Amino acid sequence: MRDASAGLEVLLLRRSRHSGFVPEMYVFPGGRVDASDADPAAWLDDLTLHEAAVRLDLMDAAPPAIAYFVAGFREAFEETGILLGSLVNGSPPPTAADDPAVDLVRAELMDGRIGFAEALARMECRIKGTAVEYIAHWITPLRQPRRFDTRFFAARVEGSSTPIVDPREMTDARWVTPAQALAAHALGNLPMILPTVHTLERLGAFGSAAETLEALARETVVTIMPGG
Repeated sequence: MRDASAGLEVLLLRRSRHSGFVPEMYVFPGGRVDASDADPAAWLDDLTLHEAAVRLDLMDAAPPAIAYFVAGFREAFEETGILLGSLVNGSPPPTAADDPAVDLVRAELMDGRIGFAEALARMECRIKGTAVEYIAHWITPLRQPRRFDTRFFAARVEGSSTPIVDPREMTDARWVTPAQALAAHALGNLPMILPTVHTLERLGAFGSAAETLEALARETVVTIMPGG
């Protein structure tokens, strides 16, 4: 999320028509949890293993719950070039769209030549647990042949944060307010699936990223499985 003149905006990506899941739909950045996301060197500051486990209701899980948080940040960086973290001086790191050196780190991460922990070290960046909130848990219906167990997170981006997509997976990226996205979806101009629409409806109730994170932190996440 980011704060803009039009109000709270969210970043949506359009999946490639060749995608094996929801092709050509607009979605939030995301993906699967990798084994490297459990590397302690990539864990968030100000978020303990126990706190993450309690928040996600994943006690004694493998991988540990904190890996889901890490995966969210890593996937967002891979798919958009935007790293949701802070440099040593407290400022946000440059994006891959703005800095070729950052884009190189991103390319090496996507190609599997380095892990996320090394990417963070190379950029001298850390991620704070206070910058993100766990907001939803969706599981695809039992009748679906291919099923996903998905956790949603919300995080705030500072500045303009120009995205740059990986053309192998995405074809478009756009910052929009929840209201704009929902209106375009109703007209058939922004195809989305139910979890995305539902999340945008929730986010549309807030006026800023800070207000959103503060409110979502007080909510209890209930697992949703349509038709289940």
